[in-house]
Amino acid sequence: MAANSNPTVRGRRLGAELRRLRLASGLTGTQVAARLLISQAKVSHMETGRRAVSARDVRDLCRLYGVTDQGVVDFLMELARESGRQGWWYAYGDIPHSVYVGLEAEAASIRTYEPMVVPGLLQTPAYAAAVIDETIPQVTVEQSAARLKVRLRRQHRIYDPARRLSLWAVLDESTLRRVVGSREIMREQLEHLHALSTEPHITVQVLPHAAGAHPGLLGQFSLLCFPDNRQTVVYLEKFTSDLYLEKPSDVRHYSTTYAHLQAQALSPEHTRDLLADTIKLHTSSAPAGDSPAPGHLAASPSKSRTHGG
Repeated sequence: MAANSNPTVRGRRLGAELRRLRLASGLTGTQVAARLLISQAKVSHMETGRRAVSARDVRDLCRLYGVTDQGVVDFLMELARESGRQGWWYAYGDIPHSVYVGLEAEAASIRTYEPMVVPGLLQTPAYAAAVIDETIPQVTVEQSAARLKVRLRRQHRIYDPARRLSLWAVLDESTLRRVVGSREIMREQLEHLHALSTEPHITVQVLPHAAGAHPGLLGQFSLLCFPDNRQTVVYLEKFTSDLYLEKPSDVRHYSTTYAHLQAQALSPEHTRDLLADTIKLHTSSAPAGDSPAPGHLAASPSKSRTHGG
């Protein structure tokens, strides 16, 4: 199995297939539980990917649902075996957001909005270390080191030529101005962000303060799309827990919201101009709140919006 395979995605896909087969058979979850002598909660958890499904479970369910195609049965049993295997990140102990790390490892593309910090996939080691140390109360040296290693390992996806991740990031201007760690760390981070934004599979846009109120004021979110467009998951990062939304109505809502953010943000070209100006700001002795050359923020809508916005 590949080092970055993700049991979370496979478990979710297996659950969705099992639910589809159950519905096609005309059976309810209660009926399935009664016939297999298991709890209704187990049936529900298997279908939502919240519980591991054994190859034996798959075999019993397929028999109950009248699946006669052995190819389908073998495929689902292999999904069950793979979903029970641990991803590379488990080697680092009990890390936060492990479900998200698993989803990210298998995603074909990610659209993310960040109002406060540079996204983890685009962070330099020094910036990432500062974010971890300065935002997590009472973090130990060991915990900080483990989280940093995981964050930097996650970045392999954007450099992997065989499975290169398509990433689109819309950032609030505050992410460029907030001094994380030190001015030197910020300068290095913005130079790194500027360089990455020129890569064909990475798009970076900044929502300037001059844009005023916008849908992103409600907070961070990401849309993860998987190969063959089989599934899209909305990810909302919270302080003590995460939220994952998969209902079509939720996905449509956040997709529409993201389209509005893209339209209101500076174009990728103007974003690079703003990054260049802000790099100078962090290099100088000017206070962090000082504005870079105002011409970019005052650009006409036809020049400052994204393509087609």
